[in-house]
Amino acid sequence: MASRYAGAVLKRITKARGKSAGGRFAIVASRYNSRYVDGMLRAAQRSLRQAGADSIKIVRVPGAFEIPVVVAHLARNHRPAPEAIICLGVILRGETTHAQHIGQAVSHALANLQVQSGIPIIHEVLLLESKEQAEVRCLSRDHNRGAEAAQTAVEMRGLMRGLH
Repeated sequence: MASRYAGAVLKRITKARGKSAGGRFAIVASRYNSRYVDGMLRAAQRSLRQAGADSIKIVRVPGAFEIPVVVAHLARNHRPAPEAIICLGVILRGETTHAQHIGQAVSHALANLQVQSGIPIIHEVLLLESKEQAEVRCLSRDHNRGAEAAQTAVEMRGLMRGLH
């Protein structure tokens, strides 16, 4: 039943077609819940390479809460700046509201950083109910949110270049 549910709700990942996109990308990934985050990270790197990325900078942070400060540093101080930044993390809900607070704080910070910097920041810091949800979204080839994030980053990079 879980796989039928996942297929109905999650978008199946399709490979990008067309010419190479090129571009400079950064991925900021949490080490917490590394089994799941590493699955998204591998998928994101694979998708960016398939799209012909010129460079992919990987930065690992202890947990999801630390992602925004590194994104801010990359957007403001790293030259040349990445053309898109992918944020990967997994927060599993527990018995308290702590996970919800972390998820909201990260979401608000990333949204603000994206607007302030003008750099697309792809938010895949997932707040999930269970390890089963994490497996479907992070370890599956068909619905991997890391691959989806990379495809969004490539698309946004092209869109932003077209606006200049």
